[in-house]
Amino acid sequence: MRNIVAHKSCFLLLLLLLLFTSQFSLAAKKTLNSDRPCKRFVLYYHDILFGGDDVANATSATVANETGLGNFKFGKLIVFDDPMTKDNHLLSPVVARAQGFYFYDMKSDYNSWFAYTLVFNSTEHKGTLNIMGADIMAAQTRDLSIVGGTGDFFMSRGIATFVTDTFQGAKYFRLKMDIKLYECY
Repeated sequence: MRNIVAHKSCFLLLLLLLLFTSQFSLAAKKTLNSDRPCKRFVLYYHDILFGGDDVANATSATVANETGLGNFKFGKLIVFDDPMTKDNHLLSPVVARAQGFYFYDMKSDYNSWFAYTLVFNSTEHKGTLNIMGADIMAAQTRDLSIVGGTGDFFMSRGIATFVTDTFQGAKYFRLKMDIKLYECY
C-alpha cells in the first residue's frame, strides 16, 4: 500500500513539474510579427564577373564551368567578393562586402542558389549577416533566409528580398536587397 502511494506521489510531482516547465517555455516564446521587423534596411549588391581581361574591376569569378546538361548554365559555380552600397550606384561608398558563392542548380530554367556572408566594417555597423537560399530568377521578388549573424547582428534571423535592379548580360548585374530582421538581440 505504501508503495502505491509513493508511486502516485512521484507521478503527481512529475506531472506538476512538467506543467510548470511548459508554462515557462510558452511564456518565454517570442512571437514574430512579419509586418514589423526589428531592423530593416536596403542595400544594393553589385556583381562584376571576371571576363579574362578585367582583373582590377572584377568582383566575382567562375570556378567551375557549366556541365552542358541543358541550356541554363547548370552546374556553373561562381565565387564573389561584391561591394554593397546604400544606393544603386556602383561607385557609391561601400557599406559592406558580400562574400560567398552561387551556383546554377536547375537544368530547365535559370535558377541559382546563394550562400554568402555580408561583412560590415564601418562606423554604422560592425559584424556579419549570413544569407542563403534559392534565387528563382524568373520571379519578380525572391526571398532568401538570413540564418544568423555576429557583432551588431548577433544571432539575427530574417529575410533578404531580392529584386533584380539591372542586368547587363553575364558581365554585370545589380540586386536590390530589402533586409528585414525579425530576431534581434
